[in-house]
Amino acid sequence: MSGELVREGHSGTGPGPVTPDGCAVELYTRLSAGTEPDVIGSVLRPGASVLELGCGAGRVTHPLVAQGLQVTAVDESEQMLERVRGARTVRSPIEALDLGEERFDAVVLGSFLVHTSDHRVREGLLATCRRYVKDDGVVLIQREGADYHSDLPREREDRAAGCTIRILSAEPVGDGVDEVRAEYVFEDARWTQTFRSRALSVERFEACLGEAGLLVDRYLTPDGTWVLARPEAL
Repeated sequence: MSGELVREGHSGTGPGPVTPDGCAVELYTRLSAGTEPDVIGSVLRPGASVLELGCGAGRVTHPLVAQGLQVTAVDESEQMLERVRGARTVRSPIEALDLGEERFDAVVLGSFLVHTSDHRVREGLLATCRRYVKDDGVVLIQREGADYHSDLPREREDRAAGCTIRILSAEPVGDGVDEVRAEYVFEDARWTQTFRSRALSVERFEACLGEAGLLVDRYLTPDGTWVLARPEAL
């Protein structure tokens, strides 16, 4: 974690290294990708170029590569990127990413990163999406479900990984931000993660995209958690 700043309200516990935003590297090598790669791949042509922002340890990256997509995977954690295979990797904060004049058929912003508690960070994330998507490309964004901060506590089983995932609480800390506590339990290990998240209504979410020059085209999943947006003409 040399040179990385721990973020206020973000922390994690459990075996192995933990990134400044509370993500345990070993945990994210174990969790399954679920349906996320299928949702992303369903709207892309074979061999499309993909910029994956906040790739972590490659949980989604690896299935996308297996689909034949040309993935550039970005993360600010060197320890996370060491676990990524088959993709070009770039170490950088998303907001400060500098790939020159490169553009991509698709830009992916997953892991609910759009719900960052810091407005300036969100603006930076979405500006990066807009900057690197081709004029005829798409931006795929994962957002929280409507009840993510209220239907608590809740849990689900990641059967592929052999893990129980529990969202324990979401406590208000002011200015519309909640501090969320999560727990990941395997037979042989347990991790916790605490992070700050800002709930966004559909109207506010779409407004944030619009301010960044992105227009919502459609919602890809029945629960509205995956969104396809297109760049507004400059």
